Amino acid sequence: MEMKNIIIIVVAIVVIAVIGAVAFTSLTNQNNGPSTPFETEFMSGSFAGNVQQANASNDTNLTYVASFEDKENNITYNLTTMDNSSALMEVYKFQGVQGPEERKYNGNNWNIYFGQAMPVVDNSTNQSSNESMGIVICECQKEKQGYVVYVIFNDLSKVNFTLNTFGESYVNFIEPMLKSASLKESSNVPSISEQFGMSQDEFNQQLELIHQVNAGNYSGLQ
Repeated sequence: MEMKNIIIIVVAIVVIAVIGAVAFTSLTNQNNGPSTPFETEFMSGSFAGNVQQANASNDTNLTYVASFEDKENNITYNLTTMDNSSALMEVYKFQGVQGPEERKYNGNNWNIYFGQAMPVVDNSTNQSSNESMGIVICECQKEKQGYVVYVIFNDLSKVNFTLNTFGESYVNFIEPMLKSASLKESSNVPSISEQFGMSQDEFNQQLELIHQVNAGNYSGLQ
């Protein structure tokens, strides 16, 4: 099996166009200014700042993903749930995502990962910015399902992005959201393989290959 066959999904998941059932009301957070509550099928809480539901794809009708935008700070929040988020993090770590740093908020144990990536080319204009994006992935695996929050800082000139939990990007935007987050148990949780159009056997093969490489066995890459 060649290296190219290992699933490369970091960029794919963080830029996915998604929809969700969302309720918004503008509130004021006494410590951090305005905040925006949200409610989805699998998670509720509030974002720091004025956040709006992102435009939905016309052919997307899913209840296990939701996307939001902070246009003032050029931040995108993508939320999703699946059966085994811990396995997904193994893939991300193999691809070079840094972490995790462990934090506990509101009874939930979160693993926080950090990375940077170049933005995807806009198909409508065939252009892309030369500036990199800051990406923070927050993952919590519960007994029956896992939850993942992707926070994408699209313009690093607007927010002081750091690859740890001590900088402005995390403290001002991510931590308030995680502290408020309430995780809901879903009745029909999608699998990782389902989200990425793979069979469970195909995903298991990819994961096993990663385990072998991490153990120093590179024969599967020949």
